[in-house]
Amino acid sequence: MDLRIPVADRTGHRTVPETTRRSDRIPGTRYGNRPTMKDVAARAGVGLKTVSRVVNGEPGVTPETERRVQEAIEALGFRRNDSARVLRKGRTASIGLVLEDLADPFYGPLSRAVEEVARAHGALLINGSSAEDADREQELVLALCARRVDGLVVIPAGGDHRYLEPELKAGVATVFVDRPAGHIDVDVVVSDNFGGARDGVSHLLAHGHRRIGFIGDMPRIHTAAERLRGYRTAMEDAGITVEDAWMSLGVTDPERVRRAAEEMLSGPEPVTAIFTGNNRVTVTVIRVLAGHTRQVALVGFDDIELADLLQPGVTVVAQDAAALGRTAAERLFRQLDGTLLAPERIELPTRLITRGSGELPPAD
Repeated sequence: MDLRIPVADRTGHRTVPETTRRSDRIPGTRYGNRPTMKDVAARAGVGLKTVSRVVNGEPGVTPETERRVQEAIEALGFRRNDSARVLRKGRTASIGLVLEDLADPFYGPLSRAVEEVARAHGALLINGSSAEDADREQELVLALCARRVDGLVVIPAGGDHRYLEPELKAGVATVFVDRPAGHIDVDVVVSDNFGGARDGVSHLLAHGHRRIGFIGDMPRIHTAAERLRGYRTAMEDAGITVEDAWMSLGVTDPERVRRAAEEMLSGPEPVTAIFTGNNRVTVTVIRVLAGHTRQVALVGFDDIELADLLQPGVTVVAQDAAALGRTAAERLFRQLDGTLLAPERIELPTRLITRGSGELPPAD
């Protein structure tokens, strides 16, 4: 073996000594040509059926023959082709997960929980992100179906999922999570978004606030609409008429959220508290409040990292993202096992975590 270091020629290009260019690969092999069972059989001097038995752990092979086959498998780098098994058995032992945004911290524990359940059932998880785009969601879902996944866990971006009807009829198990499906009847696992938001706003009301702002996500999103409904219900139950200037829904872009917060905090009668509709909004609002000298209470929907270390700590309405993922995945595998009948809607409770920011009294 030549271990000489590549050097630069007069043109500045790096050159490699000729001896290092020689391949020690098996003569005649090319990249992209994977060894087959026929190759293993030829190397081991046995028949294809014998190789099949060894690969699939079936009986009827002597220890000496099995040893020769295993040595050939190792020498060639052979891997079993599960595509053929799919055609024979109709199952791929894989499921697909379509998320909204892989970068969102909320989806980390949800995805991991789905993966853990899949692994416990001997299945591989394949995931992708729709980036809150309905067309991209459909493209991802159908691409996963084309790869013959056994089931799907979907956090939807769109509101019409009738494109899935042929796949459902073909037997693709499907569970929607975090948000319901549109125009199809499938299992759905969601958090109590309405009740959680109502409880968070009621908590601010109990601490003396009357001018409470709400900054949320786009209203077409189910979770955003439900949290807005919870906010409005809590305010109405307290006999407070909500002013339009107290509400702002739209993209969670930091600049948009920052403008909304600054507008609510300005003027002759600014809000004394803000309820934020998700973790991304909460983080931006925390940054805005850090630049204000006036005390403003804050309750956020979704917990955020380091919320307990801030001064004051951030009071939140927490969802159990892992429980959402785990429940959805367990429902999916019960469908695959044939133990579920009619689709159901499962709503998981939220939890108010008090840390200080939601317990601040009004500044005026």
